[in-house]
Amino acid sequence: MNTPLAAILALVFTASAATPDQVEAARARVPLDQTFASRLVHAALNRTKHMVRYEPAYVVLKYPGGDVPAETGVCTDEVIRAYRALGFDLQKLVHEDMAANFRAYPKQWGLSKTDRNIDHRRVPNLQTFFKRQGASLPVTQNADDYRPGDLITCTVAGKLPHIAMVVLSPTGSGAPWIVHNIGGGPQMEDRLFEFPLTGHYRWHPAK
Repeated sequence: MNTPLAAILALVFTASAATPDQVEAARARVPLDQTFASRLVHAALNRTKHMVRYEPAYVVLKYPGGDVPAETGVCTDEVIRAYRALGFDLQKLVHEDMAANFRAYPKQWGLSKTDRNIDHRRVPNLQTFFKRQGASLPVTQNADDYRPGDLITCTVAGKLPHIAMVVLSPTGSGAPWIVHNIGGGPQMEDRLFEFPLTGHYRWHPAK
């Protein structure tokens, strides 16, 4: 990928991804209680088995339930796919909320109306959606405040918005780890506090 974005991500992408054994160790620590958070963590950890090329290109999607090709995606696509595995379609949910409350959403893309192909794939829009759902939590530097299944947003390389899902560490001690795609596909890594945090969310919708 010969784009400025790819060049920036190459600077922050490191070979720190968890091994398959570490992923399974983290999975084994997920409670067998079938709560929403537990199922969401399993969905996120399952994403680490997929080979995904980081590709931010605009794609025309079907609606609802639209997704970019399975072998491509960005950080938001991993969150979208994890929630979709539990039956919640962020494409549809974000689009409907934006259509009804367009002024509440960020305007940095110069749009005058919603775009259901891309709106849900933008981190600032997801931040706004989760906040409007009452899912926003304080941003702290205390590892105990971050539970498995939580979402965090941060700024990478000083300007790029990023999103990841919190999971338990392989050992169960220390700060939680995260599952995200920061350029090398969906991976579990020990990088919760590596970048400046801009948001913390716990969204457990009910059917």
